[in-house]
Amino acid sequence: MAYRIGRCLLSEKLEELEMTPAELARRLGVHRQQVDKWINGKQKMNMESAKNVASILNLDHGDQLYEWIIIPNRKKA
Repeated sequence: MAYRIGRCLLSEKLEELEMTPAELARRLGVHRQQVDKWINGKQKMNMESAKNVASILNLDHGDQLYEWIIIPNRKKA
């Protein structure tokens, strides 16, 4: 079984904490446009960014910032 990154959950996580994308960007030291790219699915977070975002949002793991799609193993013919 394998996994593929699905939809970014950052918008929902920010809403739960009543934090704006601008505030997250400021705390990360990145441009607001970068956070918007993650939220809108135009760009995936790298591991370092995901770890830092997770830390700011008090999440255990960066993988909690995305939905994960299970890809079943294909049987060889």
